[in-house]
Amino acid sequence: MLNLTGKIAVVTGGGSGIGLAIAKQLVSEGARVVITGRRQEVLDEAAALVGEGAVGIVADVRKAASLEALYTEVRQRFGKIDVLVANAGGGSHAPLGQITEVQIDEQLSTNIKGVVLTLQGALSLLGPGSSVVIIGSTASIDPGPTMSIYGGTKAAVRNMVRSWVAELKGSGIRINILSPGPTNTDSLREAFGENAEQGLAFLKDKSPLGRIGEPEEIASAVVFLASDASSYINGVELFADGGASQS
Repeated sequence: MLNLTGKIAVVTGGGSGIGLAIAKQLVSEGARVVITGRRQEVLDEAAALVGEGAVGIVADVRKAASLEALYTEVRQRFGKIDVLVANAGGGSHAPLGQITEVQIDEQLSTNIKGVVLTLQGALSLLGPGSSVVIIGSTASIDPGPTMSIYGGTKAAVRNMVRSWVAELKGSGIRINILSPGPTNTDSLREAFGENAEQGLAFLKDKSPLGRIGEPEEIASAVVFLASDASSYINGVELFADGGASQS
């Protein structure tokens, strides 16, 4: 057990998939969790699934004013943040020659700008002993065809964290990246569209473990990085992908 009793956590993009699994495990370890997203009805449903100890607050990570409103409410309700999970992100796939300006702007805005604004806005609520976990992707080192922009944004996050670790020296704030491989979520299936079964079969065959990950497995790694059990781990990118990116 990784005891997070009394800890206050914020999980962006926590309404479904990996974010929801993270919120559930944080609460199961004793934390109180703020789940954010852009639709209140989705957040209300997610908070009900997580159970007592979770609350949903609307926030758009692409907009500084929206995050400012979120953190003002967090300060008023809880006074601090012990665990910040920057999970909100997304990607759209297209080969070179077919990448649209909209695809570029959306991915840069959410995956890079959103991470910067999420952490920057939370700094005054974070203190010694707090942990920031940014959800990356194995695409940061192994993007594969059609994923150049998405992979580029995730590689950018790694370099930003390297800089931030140095800048936050002496603050007692730890920042790490948890980079999942293919994970059994609705968004993964939607990305494959009508070729979902073939796509999943390909990913399973690529994995040394012969399968893709489950959201709960990713969440377990995040909770470890959020807890004092990882108190001397800072500035790493931890890959949770069954070894697929190394094969």
